[in-house]
Amino acid sequence: MSPPSTTDSSATHSAPPPPPPHSLVHPSSSSSHTKRHRPRVFRVFRTVFRSFPIMAPVCKFPTLPISSTLIPDTHAGPRITGTLFGYRKGHVSLSIQETPRCLPTLVIELAMQTSALQREIGLGTVRIALECDKRPDKDRTKVLDEPLWTMFCNGKKSGYGLRREANEEDLKVMELLKAVSMGAGVLPGSSEVEGPDGELAYMRAYFERVVGSRDSETLYMLSPEGNNGPELSIFFVRV
Repeated sequence: MSPPSTTDSSATHSAPPPPPPHSLVHPSSSSSHTKRHRPRVFRVFRTVFRSFPIMAPVCKFPTLPISSTLIPDTHAGPRITGTLFGYRKGHVSLSIQETPRCLPTLVIELAMQTSALQREIGLGTVRIALECDKRPDKDRTKVLDEPLWTMFCNGKKSGYGLRREANEEDLKVMELLKAVSMGAGVLPGSSEVEGPDGELAYMRAYFERVVGSRDSETLYMLSPEGNNGPELSIFFVRV
């Protein structure tokens, strides 16, 4: 799960120059991923894709909408931005952001190669479940703060999902995609997995977050009305 790359020499060795600062902003303090939210009406998106100059003409990930009518209004939560991205021969990463211009609040490396997830997406409905053991009642660790998950895709165990801090390559991807609200495509690659000529596929969409309890949360992909594409949902569960 990697991303794209956005002297006078002397006798002594000098440290390389620091990377240019990114322009992503910190999420608002009120957007804690564990806070419960009151119900609200789903918004109709005006567009599915925005113009994005570096987006390749051939998309590797199709759009993956889920109808908002499948989610009860009484459980509606905040709308967040979710991005699935990775090299064809590498694993897929999931990044969650408050908005496309914010720093990620959650990055999980999924136990699935990009090409395998693409095949599942092509079949239609995709259900990803991330499970871990319940904690004692006095343990206040939040469900999205768990470090390790057993991952299932459409009912089949595929390995383990690992929560990690956003690394430099993750931030490069988020920086390149900050103008994209919803869409799918490829970015120029810079990973050792496929080399500098490899392409990094991405799929970005809005998700509705549903908090079931302290031990369960679900992300449902949203779509404009009338879009009958495949469905995607991601379950975080302690069992």
